[in-house]
Amino acid sequence: MVKPIVHEFNSQQELIAAASDLKAKGIHEDNLYVLSHEKGDTRDLADNADVNTIGLKEEGLGTALSNVFESRGDELRKKMTEMGLSDVEADQYEKRLDMGKILLIIKDEDKVTNLP
Repeated sequence: MVKPIVHEFNSQQELIAAASDLKAKGIHEDNLYVLSHEKGDTRDLADNADVNTIGLKEEGLGTALSNVFESRGDELRKKMTEMGLSDVEADQYEKRLDMGKILLIIKDEDKVTNLP
């Protein structure tokens, strides 16, 4: 599995513009995932940017079920490790989410190595 690329954003507008740009460069929307600290915000951002949330398909049933009983921080870290980030990276990004950042995770094995 190729490690995904993660971009951080301060606003919804920045994320939407970046997602549009990546799609124009040939990254399919099925390979773009948004993550924010609040679940409702994540769903809204995904809808507005026409990208995905990290769900059952990406996490697997076991992780999805265990997340029901986890803190939001634990849930976010598990979602990120299921996408291919290391535990250390997931911890660092979860702290950024705590500070209000929004993450765009790019997972396209054919194209991800060609992006900055």
